[in-house]
Amino acid sequence: MHTQDFPQLASVELIEQGFESFGYICSRKIATAVFLAFALRKPVLVEGPPGVGKTELAKTTAQLLDIPLIRLQCYEGLDEAKALYEWKYGKQLLYTQVLKEKLGDLLHGAKGLAESVERLHQFGDIFYSEDFLEPRPLLKAMQQDKGAILLIDEVDKSDYEFESLLLEILSDYQVSIPEIGTVKARTTPMVFLTSNNTREISDALKRRCLHLYIPFPTVDLEERIIRSRVPDVNERLRHQLVEFVHSLRQLDLKKVPAISETIDWARSLLLLHADELDEELVRSTMNVLLKFEEDIAGTDGELRTLVRDSLAESPAAPA
Repeated sequence: MHTQDFPQLASVELIEQGFESFGYICSRKIATAVFLAFALRKPVLVEGPPGVGKTELAKTTAQLLDIPLIRLQCYEGLDEAKALYEWKYGKQLLYTQVLKEKLGDLLHGAKGLAESVERLHQFGDIFYSEDFLEPRPLLKAMQQDKGAILLIDEVDKSDYEFESLLLEILSDYQVSIPEIGTVKARTTPMVFLTSNNTREISDALKRRCLHLYIPFPTVDLEERIIRSRVPDVNERLRHQLVEFVHSLRQLDLKKVPAISETIDWARSLLLLHADELDEELVRSTMNVLLKFEEDIAGTDGELRTLVRDSLAESPAAPA
């Protein structure tokens, strides 16, 4: 992947503008990390709390470049067969049956055992060729002629053994398949790894990546996100709801509201024809922001103060 093929990534400013055109409002730090990752051909390890747009960053980059997004969702016990490749055993079995039926024709005219074995060996090699190979996300990303975005999502949920598998791929963008040999990427994919910090990522893997930490956005940035995704919400209500969500995130919650939940709440308030927040409105829609009943119950006593503070911070209503 070269800059001349993707002028959208030629500068940090163009990346910011391009992302915004697809509704992804990002900080300059995020745009700079994407620019450097593309220019240096290095993977990006994107860390941060759940719901801050880590996965969305990879999706939007794929949209911006108009290339495939290939996603590998990580989990405990993820192995080579699910991540890299496996053989099409059913197709191999069918081929075996066909070969068995044609065995007489194949060996016709063969002189001696050595020649017969040689003929069979030629056909046997086909069993372990790319025709019988089922590529999984890692290999599929390397097979794209025009490049791809490879998203290795929630890598912190996988095992250290899986991280070891990634080291060769992310260092040289190639993989060794014993039956075939070394397979190199046709075009180097752009790689995003995401982590919610549930465990430490190994130093060896971190060394191969650029590091990007995405925190929850500032009030101003989250307002820009809401303006982009829910443009019909008026300025006063937009500021109030973002201020409220930011105050809510300061509480001791089992799960703090993600950006996507702020967007859902803004859409909900719009559907309810709200012009500004009030305590009863917030109480009746709290289940859009908080997904655990104990969080909803625990914040009930704080609602009046939170709503009052968000109203105090908002711009005056137009006369």
